[in-house]
Amino acid sequence: MHRSDAVEQTPWVLQLCHGYDGPFLDCARQYAALFVGTRYRVCTVYLTGAANEEVRQGSASDEVIFLQYSSRDLRGLKLRAIRELSKLAASRHFVTCIAHRFKPIYIALLGTSLPVIGVHHAFGVYDRPLRRLFINRFQSRLLLLGVSNAVRDEIRQQLPGWPAERIETLYNRIDVAAVQAEQFSRELAREHLGLPQGAWVVGNVGRLHPDKDQATLIRGFALALPNLPAGSLLAIMGSGRLEASLKSLVDELGVSASVRFLGQVPTGRRYFKAFDVFALTSDREPFGMVLLEAMAAGVLLLAADCGGAPEVVGDVRALFPFGDAEALADCLVGSSQSMAGVYSYEQKLHEHFSDEAVGRHVWQKSGLCSYFFKT
Repeated sequence: MHRSDAVEQTPWVLQLCHGYDGPFLDCARQYAALFVGTRYRVCTVYLTGAANEEVRQGSASDEVIFLQYSSRDLRGLKLRAIRELSKLAASRHFVTCIAHRFKPIYIALLGTSLPVIGVHHAFGVYDRPLRRLFINRFQSRLLLLGVSNAVRDEIRQQLPGWPAERIETLYNRIDVAAVQAEQFSRELAREHLGLPQGAWVVGNVGRLHPDKDQATLIRGFALALPNLPAGSLLAIMGSGRLEASLKSLVDELGVSASVRFLGQVPTGRRYFKAFDVFALTSDREPFGMVLLEAMAAGVLLLAADCGGAPEVVGDVRALFPFGDAEALADCLVGSSQSMAGVYSYEQKLHEHFSDEAVGRHVWQKSGLCSYFFKT
């Protein structure tokens, strides 16, 4: 075989992403990492977002393409994107397409004849009848993945005609060593965030948005405060449209001296060791990447018992009913009296939520493996 023929027959995996904002750059990295050390090469395509060398490096792919569409370009039929993807798919020996979120799945199905792995990162994707009608047309070349069993089960319920094995779970994951290497020590993290070194600190990270329900977090903390160590603080990292109303709630409850709004902190996961407890109060969180980052920091977790969070946390003692401030207060008081400082999630991370663990799952589970490498 001539060298040019070998190059032409190199099997490629096409990865299609809406953009690289928020967690989606790392989502692209996670799936590209599945093919490290194999004969497959990965081409990651971002539909939106300017060309960016940091994103290119962070995608962990053999090639990265920025199509640089605007959000307006991706409304309606998306014909330009479909045509451009069709040309790309014909340019080399692609064997599979991994598409994140519904619009990329739609474009991949209409722009290529490849088997498509559609990754779903949210609830409610198939609430719309037209989406269900569309996706059912392409069942024969689709495998749908949810980032948690909770997401998977909702999709199975919304697409009852599908075989269960065509709607699977593949958990989000992290490069444990890389995340831990960039996390600051407790002392440096607190210094950077302006938190007292000796305080017992409850942390929360996320948009200030109704879905994240920081209002319940604030109410629960206020209820717990009289029974928490002296000088305890609630530190909320993030920004959003509810900032003013949440600050008003803090004032109304009389705990303004004990609550810190840290604002938007770039690469916030570096500072998770500043917290003694990480509390996630979100409504139906599909998975909760911040939980993995807090686990990597060795911070005790508390989470609302809904969505995908219970699958990550695991321990029922660390869960409370969504929106139940009194139950959260009980959990906070219990956590302040536990051995949180010596708790370790290392084994759980490495066995279930690391790149290596999920990679083994893909290669060893025949259904997923055969679809990834279907030609």
